[in-house]
Amino acid sequence: MAKLSNHQSNRFVKILYLGDSGTGKTGSLVSLVKAGYSLRVLDYDNGLDVLKAFILKDCPDKIDQVDFETLRDKYKAGANGPMLDGPAKALIAGLKLMSEWSDKTIPAQWGEKTVFVLDSLTGLGKAAFEWAKAMNPLAKDPRQWYKTAQDAVDQCLALLTSEPFQTNVILIAHVQVISDEGTGLKKGYANTIGKALGPFIPTYFNTMVLAQSSGTGGNVKRTIATAPTSLLDLKNPVPFKIENSLPLDTGLATLFEKLKGQS
Repeated sequence: MAKLSNHQSNRFVKILYLGDSGTGKTGSLVSLVKAGYSLRVLDYDNGLDVLKAFILKDCPDKIDQVDFETLRDKYKAGANGPMLDGPAKALIAGLKLMSEWSDKTIPAQWGEKTVFVLDSLTGLGKAAFEWAKAMNPLAKDPRQWYKTAQDAVDQCLALLTSEPFQTNVILIAHVQVISDEGTGLKKGYANTIGKALGPFIPTYFNTMVLAQSSGTGGNVKRTIATAPTSLLDLKNPVPFKIENSLPLDTGLATLFEKLKGQS
């Protein structure tokens, strides 16, 4: 019998971090580096330039607290558009890194001061789809590829959010807006391969937040929303400790502090 006071939620933070492209999700990771966390980034988007720039600006002495592995399948121009240039490797390479990092350490054992970042779910879904096509190139119904790819992504999320994965996790995802065919109402979900999986992804995370921006030019204001919006059912397990809106530049560090019960 386990005591609730010993639940691992006080030790490990698992966050689904949503936001449209350009809202500052990747760059905002700098607040965790400043707070003393090490980041290990599984980079499917090849978009870490902004994080490097912010670290060099705000805490250059901590630049080596971030390790990364960039994974993308190679493409070439084909008669009918872009096509894979060689085998689909990105998904399997990512799965291997989730079990053993390139330095031979075990991600599930990194502990409380390390954050495993998967950036982004969109890129992981694309890699899964290419892998699924390669596994069954003669499939007569493309829906078979989507189902296989969705199952692979689902298994990745199950691994990263499982109790034995004793490391903090941030899953970065873009927002996909889906209209209900019956009512016409629109809801936002984490963007991944196909439409069926998106509504189920939040079940893996107790914390689901949204990077957002308002205004234009020099008046742009960027924040992290922690309370549900009209479009997204965000989740905050300690609403009495965390404001509904946090500054983007410090928000993730604040989330970690509050979720871990440090203040």
